[in-house]
Amino acid sequence: MRSHTLAVLPGDGVGPEVTEAALTVLDAAQERFGFSTARTEVPLGAEHYLRTGELLTEQMVAELRTHDAILFGAIGSPDVTPGVLERGIILALRGAMRQAINLRPVRLYPGVPTPIAGLTPERCDLVIVRENTEGAYVAQGSTVHRGTTSRVAVQESINTWFAVERAVDFAYRLAAQRRGRLTLCHKTNVLVEAGALWVDVMKAVGERYPDVETDYVHVDAMCMHLPVSPERFDVVVTDNLFGDIVTDLGAVLQGGLGVAASGNLHLDGQAPSMFEPIHGSAPDIAGRGWANPAGACLSLALMLGHLGEGEAAAAVESATAGVLAGMPALAGEGMGASTRELGERIAGSVREGGAPVVENSLMSQLARVMSA
Repeated sequence: MRSHTLAVLPGDGVGPEVTEAALTVLDAAQERFGFSTARTEVPLGAEHYLRTGELLTEQMVAELRTHDAILFGAIGSPDVTPGVLERGIILALRGAMRQAINLRPVRLYPGVPTPIAGLTPERCDLVIVRENTEGAYVAQGSTVHRGTTSRVAVQESINTWFAVERAVDFAYRLAAQRRGRLTLCHKTNVLVEAGALWVDVMKAVGERYPDVETDYVHVDAMCMHLPVSPERFDVVVTDNLFGDIVTDLGAVLQGGLGVAASGNLHLDGQAPSMFEPIHGSAPDIAGRGWANPAGACLSLALMLGHLGEGEAAAAVESATAGVLAGMPALAGEGMGASTRELGERIAGSVREGGAPVVENSLMSQLARVMSA
């Protein structure tokens, strides 16, 4: 029997609730597709930080490195200064595990409501590949004359050929598995030096993928195109900051943050990749059963694809899409069922194989890319 080691980081707020639902779905996938997981729960988040003063320690990093993948819930608390947990845990994890790619699908499933008038599922199926280790998020920056009206803040952005090429090559490989179109999203008319590096890498790497069609769009234009013509995009590759912003807009297209998934991918097999819904910890609704577990379940599907369990990944995606289509609301008290009950419905659909198969499943495409 195939076996995978899994580190589980439930985190804060609704994180433990949606993670529990995703693990229920994982149990069903294992039962149907004949693999197993050994799971280790790791306490990371606001509660652990407030109790111990610890963020991501070297001991935790060493323990996490022994696993094949990390399933992450959400972190955040109004009792912790903004930025402490984000930098000390999330960004630190991505850096320590050398998770080169942040992968975020933007897909509107049939029957799922979207605030974009006239948008239909066949028009919205793209993937955003975000470089995950550099850009504006990795430099600490500096401030002089703090506490005075002469205060000056400097925040650097770092771009290296190595990291950009790694992200671009992955994006080309994924595009080759999909519809063969790759778009670079940047701001080359203002960020001239960084933009030129990205453009040159695209050209150099593109010589290895002659069958993939490429184009370019400014990030501000991307924010105009996405709501009105998402069908023009297949795979989009971009830098850390732009990717963070554009994917939240993409989440709106597909129904909201509660249904959006992500993967932080380590590409050379020396450390685990991490998979998480992109919503926050939502402490105001924690414990009420009002959190939609779809984002966590779709993140689970990405994880299964990354681990090579392509059939299980596609089944979880299909089951989640089927349950989403039957919900009267995608978040809050009006979902029609609790977080736990929705997880059980998705698990039941996985186990029975009753959900219509999602065409062109990104989850199974990812399995092929990672095994190539």
